[in-house]
Parts: sequence; structure tokens; C-alpha cells
Amino acid sequence: MKSDSENKTEPADQALEGVRHLNKLILESAGEGVYGLDGEGKTTFVNPAAERMTGYTAREMIGHCQHKLVHHSKPDGTTYIDKECPIYAAVKDGKVHTVSNEVFWRKDGTSFPVEYVSTPIWENLKLRGAVVVFKDISERKQAEEEIQCLRRKLELENAYLHEEVLEAKAYGEIVGSSPALEGILRQIDMVGPTDASVLITGESGTGKELVAREIHNRSARKQRTMIKVNCASIPKELYESEFFGHVKGAFTGAIKDRAGRFQLADGGTLFLDEIGEVPLDLQSKLLRVLQEGTYERIGDEKTLKTDVRIIAATNRNLKEEVLAKRFREDLFYRLNVFPIEVPPLRQRIEDIPSLANRFLNQAASKLNLPLPQFTKANMLELKGYDWPGNVRELQNVIERAVITSRSGKLAFNLTQEPKGNGRQGKAERRRASDAETPVLTEEEMKQRDRENILNALDQSGWKITGDGGAAEILGMKPTTLHSKIKKLGLKKPD
Repeated sequence: MKSDSENKTEPADQALEGVRHLNKLILESAGEGVYGLDGEGKTTFVNPAAERMTGYTAREMIGHCQHKLVHHSKPDGTTYIDKECPIYAAVKDGKVHTVSNEVFWRKDGTSFPVEYVSTPIWENLKLRGAVVVFKDISERKQAEEEIQCLRRKLELENAYLHEEVLEAKAYGEIVGSSPALEGILRQIDMVGPTDASVLITGESGTGKELVAREIHNRSARKQRTMIKVNCASIPKELYESEFFGHVKGAFTGAIKDRAGRFQLADGGTLFLDEIGEVPLDLQSKLLRVLQEGTYERIGDEKTLKTDVRIIAATNRNLKEEVLAKRFREDLFYRLNVFPIEVPPLRQRIEDIPSLANRFLNQAASKLNLPLPQFTKANMLELKGYDWPGNVRELQNVIERAVITSRSGKLAFNLTQEPKGNGRQGKAERRRASDAETPVLTEEEMKQRDRENILNALDQSGWKITGDGGAAEILGMKPTTLHSKIKKLGLKKPD
């Protein structure tokens, strides 16, 4: 027979065994990896979660150096010296060590990011080893990288918008009610909600960019930014970087990674202004992105994907450029899914009063000057002019008139001969032109353009942008003037 003391001990032993079994079940059910180390760093215990995450079985780890199995190298692949290991430090200094920026290595040679806590094990005031609890944080790291990528993208978009916002505000909304303009608005309404590529053609200064913005604003992508690329203002050697971006060190001067316009426009609209200026050797790469939606940054082997809607604009006749072998035919058809031709201002005379009043109010507000009033003579003068620079020229003329106005009177100083009234006036001008004005060759036209730009630069003291700059005098965009100066090889005199 058992004594009373033996009978009392047996239930206590059973209860202790039950607790131990329960603790074992808890460790085996834990989602975090757990392993124990002795004072020499050899594995004494491994739970199933640690086996799943590392690919090693408990039999392969127990009794072996855990550091050599799963913690031998840093994320960049360099050796992690065991003496510097935070896990072993818990065995040496008796302190808890928490780490969140390292990796563990799997049996198959791949790594995964982890955060872990190494806690010392004490027995009778002596350090016996450590228990390590770790977690695979791959999903969290990926989410953090995606957030960082989105943050960088938003920063780039904000910087881009900061550069573009003044120019966008300068033109306001589409203004006018002429039949020609109403036709354009109907086309915008039709194509806006689709993802079709649009090719906008028309003379310089007609407002092609404004049409592109209205198409974007009527699309499902309107919550995203419309990214603009002025193809005429990019040096030939930088086209690929501008479109696709580059990685640090890809070429001399690439001091950091740079996102290209296709990356910035992902999910939105990419507006390729003056598309006819893109070099022929880059057009094939541009076509590939439009067809496949993939590209590579300069110096990067990774293929990136992009989802953009393309709106292109040009003042050239791309059909003639195709025939002259200066523009790829397949790229032209890819862009010309839905063509829109913006009429010149001389074909929408009815819109001049509303445009002129809009620009007058904008100029007076921007320049902080008194608001003058148009006279009937002013409006007749504006409507009788041919406007070779179109809407942009009208805006510049009115802004200059606001600056120079005295006592509220506006003077436009329009040097071109006004248009005649009716067919008789046009016929008289045509006969006078045929009899008195010689026809210029293309080379003579280039020389005339060169002299005209030089005169404007001399008048502005070689100031190109801003009030009184050569671009304003000529009634053209500063980027277009920069491009012409470069093509003509003009340099500021010493």
C-alpha cells in the first residue's frame, strides 16, 4: 500500500506533467518561431513554426550551432561574425536583445527578413543559454517598400505639379462658343471617358495642351496626375532618361535614382507635347512601351510595368513626316487612334471677345494693376488681326497692353496688316502680295527666323522667360524658344 505522502505526491506530479504538456502544445502552436540555445550556442529546442520558416527539421538543428545554420550572413551577403551576434550576446551579458533589421537564412539558401528577441535563460543565478522568438516580416517589409515607393511617387508628382500649376492656371478653362470650338468639345466628350490614344494637331499656340487636360479631366483617370513631356525641350542624349528614368551610377552625372515620366504617369495620363520632335532611334522604344506596357530604366535590368493613357500633340504634319521617313508609321497609327485638330484663332473669330476679357482679368490680377476696359475700337482691332501666334499670342498681347496702358486706355501695337473685310479685301491683299512680296526659299525662311529671334534676344538683353523676355516678345513658349536657340546654335555675345 502507498503511504499518504506518496498518494499526495502522485496527483501533484500528474498536474505538473499536465502543465508541461500544455506548455509544449503552446510552443508547438505558436505562430512565431521559437528555438532554445545552450551556453555554447547549440540548439536545444525548435518549435514547428521555426521548422516551417527555415526549412530545417528539428533533427537537423538540435545539437548544432544555430548561428551557422540560419544567422551566418547579413542581408547584403557579408559574413556575420558570431562574436557580434545579438542572439549570442544574451548568453554573454544576460540582457534581452531585440532586433528588427536582420535576416535569417533558409535551408535552400534564400533569406527572409525577421524581427526577433533573444532572452537569457537563468538557473541558480547562472546563465544557461537563451530562448529566441522570431517572426517572418516579409509581408510587412514589402508593404513598407510599397508605401515608400508611393511616397516617393507622390513627392515626384507634387514637385511636377508645382512646376506645372502656374502654366495650367494661365490658360484657364476652354473659352468660347464658336462652331469650330463646339466641334472640338463634342470630340472631347466622345473620347474623354475612353482609354483611346488621342493625337491633337494644330498650329502653335492654339491650346492643344488645354484640350489634352480636358480629355484627361473627363476620363476615369482624372484622380491621377496628367504628366506632361515637352519633347522639343529635351536634349537628344537625355530622351531615354526623361521617358524611362535611370538608376544611380548608370552614366556620368546620375548621382541618384530618377523616375521617368512613364513611372510618374502610371495609372494616369501621359501628354507627349510636340511628339514630332522625338528622335527616330527612340521611337521604337516608345512604341514598345505603348504596345507592351513595359520598359527598363537606364542601368537597370529589372523590367517595369506601366499603365498610362497617351495623349500626343504636334504642330507638324505627321503624315508628311512618315513619308519623309522621319517618323515611324507604326508609331503614328498607334498614336492616331482618335485625331483632333484644333482650329487656329483666325478660324474662330467669334471667340476673341470672351478670350480677350478672360486674359484681361487674369493679367490685371496677376500684375496687381488697375483693370482697364476694352473699347469697341480695341475689339475691332483684335478681331481684324490674323493672329499667327494664335491664343497664346492674344494672351501675350493683352498682358503687354495692361502693363503699358495709361489712364485705362489699351494699345496693342499689332504690326501685322489687318485682315480685309469680305472677299474683296482678301483678294486685294493676295494680289498685292503676289506683286510686291518675293517668295522666300526654305533657307531664306530659316535665316529670317534666326534674325527675328536674335532681334528679340537683343531687345530683351538675352532674357528668355518672364515679363519682357524674348519668349514673350515672340509670342511663343520659353521651351520652344530654348529649342530653337539650340537648333540655330545661337550664343549670347561676350
